[in-house]
Amino acid sequence: MMERFLDSAAATERLGAGLAAALTPGCIVYLHGDLGAGKTTLARGLLRALGHQGNVKSPTFTLVEPYQVAGRRFFHWDLYRLNDSEELDYLGLRDQLDGESVLLIEWPERGSNELPTPDIEITLTYAGEGRHCRLTACSAAGEALLTALATQRLNQAH
Repeated sequence: MMERFLDSAAATERLGAGLAAALTPGCIVYLHGDLGAGKTTLARGLLRALGHQGNVKSPTFTLVEPYQVAGRRFFHWDLYRLNDSEELDYLGLRDQLDGESVLLIEWPERGSNELPTPDIEITLTYAGEGRHCRLTACSAAGEALLTALATQRLNQAH
């Protein structure tokens, strides 16, 4: 587990950029947090760090937004308005579990037992004007991601 304090939206985007540098194909990331906590901001930082130049919006109404970036497919899910977890099949979740596509899933608790186990869970909570961020590895790939983030942080400190 790793914890960080994010003092601004820019810091949240920088964390997303750090994740981008460490992500492996097929990685599944759960994003937890209240409305406005910074889940989409983190996803925006991740996608922009990989070269996405367009808008990165919350997929609250579409439920999923696909991106083709840096030779990889990314799917940004927002399950806040999901009516039934069985809808995930209809929306193509199984096709995205190809071992190559990266999934960023906001509000995963609404996906019930239909979602795959994540590699990493990120929880953003309000902390005054900033955010407290807790990153928890759930797989070997998640552990490697946390190790890479810790290395980035040490390298930035020097």
